[in-house]
Amino acid sequence: MAEAVADAITHQRHLVVQAGTGTGKTLAYLVPAILSGKRLVVATATKALQDQLVGKDLPFLAAHLGRPFTYASLKGRANYLCLQRAKEILGGDDEQLVISGVDPLADRAPRSELLRLIEWGTETESGDRADLAFEPSTNAWAALSVSARECPGVTRCAIGEACFAERARADAADADVIVVNSYLYGMHLASDGAVLPEHDVVVFDEAHQLEEVISATAGIELSGGSFTALARAVKAIIADDRLIADLESTAGQLNDALTAHHGRRIRGLDEVLTAAVEVGRGRVDRALAALRKVTSDAGDTTNRKLRAIRAASALAGELSTVLAVPESDVSWVEGPKHAPRLRIAPIDVAPTLEPLWVNVTAVLTSATIPRTLPIRLGLPSDGHEQLDVGSPFDYGANALLYCAAHLPDPRAAGFDEEMHAELEALILAAGGRTLALFTSWRAMEAAVSALRDRLPFPVLDQTSLPKPALVKAFSDDPSACLFATMGFWQGVDVRGPTLSLVTIDRLPFPRPDEPLLQARRERAREGAFALVDLPRAATLLAQGAGRLIRSATDRGVVAVFDPRLATARYRWEVVNALPPMRRTRERAEVSAFLESIRDA
Repeated sequence: MAEAVADAITHQRHLVVQAGTGTGKTLAYLVPAILSGKRLVVATATKALQDQLVGKDLPFLAAHLGRPFTYASLKGRANYLCLQRAKEILGGDDEQLVISGVDPLADRAPRSELLRLIEWGTETESGDRADLAFEPSTNAWAALSVSARECPGVTRCAIGEACFAERARADAADADVIVVNSYLYGMHLASDGAVLPEHDVVVFDEAHQLEEVISATAGIELSGGSFTALARAVKAIIADDRLIADLESTAGQLNDALTAHHGRRIRGLDEVLTAAVEVGRGRVDRALAALRKVTSDAGDTTNRKLRAIRAASALAGELSTVLAVPESDVSWVEGPKHAPRLRIAPIDVAPTLEPLWVNVTAVLTSATIPRTLPIRLGLPSDGHEQLDVGSPFDYGANALLYCAAHLPDPRAAGFDEEMHAELEALILAAGGRTLALFTSWRAMEAAVSALRDRLPFPVLDQTSLPKPALVKAFSDDPSACLFATMGFWQGVDVRGPTLSLVTIDRLPFPRPDEPLLQARRERAREGAFALVDLPRAATLLAQGAGRLIRSATDRGVVAVFDPRLATARYRWEVVNALPPMRRTRERAEVSAFLESIRDA
């Protein structure tokens, strides 16, 4: 893989490389990219991986590679504490650390927590939320940070030169290797290259998620909360009760209008939603006009004004988009019913990515690369190479893939009861030690309800603890079982005999009414299943199955309770996306293998 990355950089050709667990893919792309002398951006799927690269992998290479280089991490602005917001909340008296009590955002957060964060801000070098020794509440962090849509920029901020986010940007501008998350890179593309410094090479780690990331960053999201946030920002500057009340009432009107479409695709605004958006646009325009008339420069008024203008201008642009959605995009309403969100996203992300393929060399890597990914991303067919480097792990000896082919179709009546019995038998054979993955909350909750009292082992579920604490609790108890949904199909790394069995309730095909995928199916027409549904299901299944073997000594079983894996005409496309495990349909063989692991 390292040789292929080096060759791609030398010849300025893109590379798509599938690198199974245990390959060491991080070093395989970092080493040749650093040795090339080209400026590199690494875009990771998660902030946790971003922190791992900067905290572990890059320091290791800096000490051992024999070639000096610099590196930096850059995150979205809202990940850094805003010193200007801290100053405003303290009422300008940052020496006494006393909350002023006049900030609308700070009113919703405990004062003790705000003071603790502000005090940390006087000690930290980075201001990065990830460096906190505790997890702040949503309200407290929101009161002390700003998003890119609000920030007026370093030159217009009263204390911009001290800004943590700007300091991180300056470090990134000088670095040879810049580590970001994929979402920030998507924002870079959406802003025509305004977010990141110029670079020669980009690596997308966990590239199977890139299409969805670009869809999110190239689109917009609108909710009643957008108006509530603007109302608070305006209230901090302007004493106009009528304007504030109008903005706040628009939040409710928009929520009501969106609720009628909750969970559905919108193929054209109805009268109620159109009216809510148009009224909202008029009120935002009024807010902008009022903000621009503010001439006072007392205290922090100027900074508050600039942030409010930025937020209002961004919201005005989003409302204009909602009123004239292009045919290339799809609209739908998601989120909880009490707080619905209107999402607009491009059906095809290839046009957004087109400048990328022209301007830099891209390496896309993941343990699982969907067959159709290069097509969906618009990679030029004559400008990229594809490679599968496999994995060093001995899946044939250490892992068994079991399909419970005797179970009924998951869509048939009685499936749940029979699946629960199968799951119980396998967990007993494994002695606990099970990660049971489900394609829906309903399926997980039904299994927990059916089996928690029947099993002699602790059964943890996704509602028990926050994810990091839950994974740790599972890892620390060799007999425990963990029942979880889609959030645990990837990014969970539990090694050793604590995890000997991964079960999957059914093939993870997307819902037919999922709006964005529905629009992509319509574009693909008769090829929809092969181009949209099947690659996605195969990739997700492979990600889930990948939780089992995480080291060369791990042993265990992946059990799929969906008989379609053994009988459907498309089964080999799914099976071939999985690691090369031995396969069986016999539960007795599975039980014997699990018992041998348990008793070892």
